[in-house]
Amino acid sequence: MKKIVIPSLIVLAVTLAVSCSDVQRNPGRTYMPDMAYSRAYETYATTEEMKAELLKKGIHFSNTPVPGTIKRDELLPFLLEKDSATSASNYMASRLVKNPLTSMDTVEAERLYLVNCAICHGTKLDGNGPLYKGGDGPFPVAPANLASGALYVIMPEGQMFYSVTYGKNKMGSYASQLNTEQRWMVIAYIKSKQAAAAPKPTAAAPQPGGGGSDSTAAKK
Repeated sequence: MKKIVIPSLIVLAVTLAVSCSDVQRNPGRTYMPDMAYSRAYETYATTEEMKAELLKKGIHFSNTPVPGTIKRDELLPFLLEKDSATSASNYMASRLVKNPLTSMDTVEAERLYLVNCAICHGTKLDGNGPLYKGGDGPFPVAPANLASGALYVIMPEGQMFYSVTYGKNKMGSYASQLNTEQRWMVIAYIKSKQAAAAPKPTAAAPQPGGGGSDSTAAKK
């Protein structure tokens, strides 16, 4: 009996010793460590300092798109860069840029405006959104009136796109919240509302005696 028990205990002890050691915990060298152990970096969040540290470790990592590339089905990029503090040349040049959209989902365009813009400019584009609320809101200064404010009604769509992309005065940039197509959709929605609210041209009044003389001449 002892001849069976003693070898069994020895085998059990060796098995436990091997299973509890670090031998099984160290898998050795990994052929492609990036595939097995992903690095939790947020998209576009890596700074130049972080890239330099990765490069020291032999990791060639870049999470930014190649300049000039665009996503599939994306509109061409807005080529005018943000002006410097001492120049407004691109802001003025943007007046010549036209909206590239030939059609759009008007319901989605309205939704994008209500979600991103109405909190300041109001659902009626009158600058009386929840943040202002007739002067009772937390924002002390009335936002721009896009419905009847003369400056903003005549502002070209390209200049409006520049302002939404880079920010203007108290309004920050919305380039991170809305992609290129969505920004153009919002601007097209605003322009459509401005056009609908514009006063209709009145017919020119007939000149006195003009119609009568023609009528008389016709009878003769």
